[in-house]
Amino acid sequence: MKTFARISLAALLCVGLAACASKQEVKPAPEVAPPPPPAPVQTAPVSNGKFTPADLETNACLLKRRIYFNFNRANIKPEYDDIVACHAKYLVDNPGARVTLQGNTDPRGSREYNLGLGERRANSVEQAMEALGAQADQFTVVSYGKERPVCNEMTEACWAKDRRVVIVYTKTE
Repeated sequence: MKTFARISLAALLCVGLAACASKQEVKPAPEVAPPPPPAPVQTAPVSNGKFTPADLETNACLLKRRIYFNFNRANIKPEYDDIVACHAKYLVDNPGARVTLQGNTDPRGSREYNLGLGERRANSVEQAMEALGAQADQFTVVSYGKERPVCNEMTEACWAKDRRVVIVYTKTE
């Protein structure tokens, strides 16, 4: 009988405590706004609709001459599409212009691998510009692989700066 009384008392206490427990309100996580899209790059010339050699030194888009890549990738990051399009338009507007596309990599990997990756990166920029109307004879592709680093720290942020193609105008018209 004492066992029954103890069990009954324990059950009664559990029910009482459960009834007294406060309800905790579940708050939804605050909504996080997506990051704003990058500011549009001025891709059009301001004069008669065609780029001129003078625009290479004044146009905000044409002043950007580095295209960056992800680790071990040769495809252009989407955020650089506007810059590629801008330079392609310059080449279309100025058929006598010539560029050298210099492919670069970070220091990881063998010399041979990085030379090949740098070349694939430069070729991907060339192909993108040709798809937008530039002519194949306007390009020279060179790979420096890991031979021309812009940063010498052993960090991912530093290595990201080395994974690039540099657009160098060798003849502006």
